[in-house]
Amino acid sequence: MAEQDWKCVAASLKQDRCLKENLRFHGTEQVRVLVQIITRWSKIKPMGRMGENSVKAAVTRLESDMTMNSISLMKYTYEEMAGMIDHSLLHPTMTDAELEVGCKLAAKYKVASVCIKPYAVKMAAGILNGTGVKVGAVVGFPHGGSTTESKCFETVVACNDGATEIDMVINIGKALSGDWVYVTRDIRQVTETAHKHGAIVKVIFENDFVTDDKLKIKLCQICESVWADFVKTSTGYGFVKGSDGKYSYKGATEEDLKLMRANCSTKVQVKAAGGIRDLDALIHARDLGVSRVGATATAQMLDEYRRRASL
Repeated sequence: MAEQDWKCVAASLKQDRCLKENLRFHGTEQVRVLVQIITRWSKIKPMGRMGENSVKAAVTRLESDMTMNSISLMKYTYEEMAGMIDHSLLHPTMTDAELEVGCKLAAKYKVASVCIKPYAVKMAAGILNGTGVKVGAVVGFPHGGSTTESKCFETVVACNDGATEIDMVINIGKALSGDWVYVTRDIRQVTETAHKHGAIVKVIFENDFVTDDKLKIKLCQICESVWADFVKTSTGYGFVKGSDGKYSYKGATEEDLKLMRANCSTKVQVKAAGGIRDLDALIHARDLGVSRVGATATAQMLDEYRRRASL
């Protein structure tokens, strides 16, 4: 921290006990972190009228017990981090009991939504009623091969059961064939159906299958043109068979997230799915302009946030 910043901080501490507001006013990332460490430190030593030496002592404590990752974390609040997460409850083997536990976990951590299998939407809506956690349903999942009419019907049923968010999978084969008339109609009809029922739409490209950047850009343009709310990287189940016969999966890559963000206006948000398994990955996604992530490691990520921030 520059010497002039030290003087500003020291002056603020002497003149005004509203520590957080005065320090944050000065704006640098170091000062934002300093707010939190001094708040912790003051619980051990009464704040009183701290001078410059006391502030420096607080920073020494910061450097000794917080990592660089902790410092980057402080750019975002818990609410901002939790508000990015769509807690994923989509594995085909999940039982009713496991789905119920997952919904209650989402409520406990105050995430944005659960993304759940269509037949379980009504149960999820009942559990999450009044919690502020939204219910999302998948449509045409996981491979997008259903007819447009089937996808629209799924959307109506999900919305009637309590879903306010729809994650639809494009027709992947049609996109790879370059049949953009079909792809556009498919996305438009599902989007219009969802909007009529008060739900938003996230359009899943499945980038492990749609690997050509030109196709991804075209899909971004289509989603924008039909008023879709989000573009989304993956289902989490787009496994590709390699030459060795083994299946692998990339999910949300940094390159794809940058490309999708760059090729949509601010009217269309970006959701990352697949591969966001720890707090640092969640923070990095936010830095790239991602608004939502699909995740199963919700508890681990947000527990880590609380550990680092000493909440």
